[in-house]
Amino acid sequence: MKKPTKRFKEYQKAIDKLKNYSLKEAMSTLHGLPHAKFDETVEMAFKLDVDTSKGPQSVRGTAALPHGTGKKTRVVVFCKPDQEPQAKEAGADFVGDKELIDKIASGWLEFDVVISTPDMMKDVSRLGKTLGPRGLMPSPKSGTVTTEISKAIQEVKAGKIEFKMDKQSNIFAPIGKISFGAEKLFENSKELLKCIIKAKPTTAKGVFIKAITISSTQGPGLKIDTTKIE
Repeated sequence: MKKPTKRFKEYQKAIDKLKNYSLKEAMSTLHGLPHAKFDETVEMAFKLDVDTSKGPQSVRGTAALPHGTGKKTRVVVFCKPDQEPQAKEAGADFVGDKELIDKIASGWLEFDVVISTPDMMKDVSRLGKTLGPRGLMPSPKSGTVTTEISKAIQEVKAGKIEFKMDKQSNIFAPIGKISFGAEKLFENSKELLKCIIKAKPTTAKGVFIKAITISSTQGPGLKIDTTKIE
């Protein structure tokens, strides 16, 4: 049997596995735990009460985290040549049209977000099988298919994230780095929670959010008291 690590023993002393924490208390507790030598990512996991068998009840949207995610986001922009200078000035990391599409179709995937102008989507659509499973396909609903490419790039770089419910009615989303401190993580978590509640399908009845867990990359999961969030 593997011997428990010193960090694991400290986790056991610091947290109550049976307790449902408030958001603020969870952030304070999580930040006060011993951490790995790298700057761990803090993530929120949501279990939703959405019955996907009763018609389309997809839950997806975006959240502009006030303090960002702490991660450098690499942005690809598909646009016509005359718009490339505008996209580069706004902070896009990679800009192009058909040649860039061909590069991605050949297997290049060193980016985190894809933005496209509407007139490029006919060509971009052939990347559906490559980008779709990775959650990278541009969409008007997430604001990544737009004529306002400068605004879209700046929002993503500032900390705008996209969330989407999976087939098991779960949502997983990062809310920052452990180095942010408890207050900034709390403010980011509130914004994400607000946006997910706003995305509740009109056909969904009763309690929408069944469970929330917050954890860092190598830390324990803290359960959140969902009776006080909606």
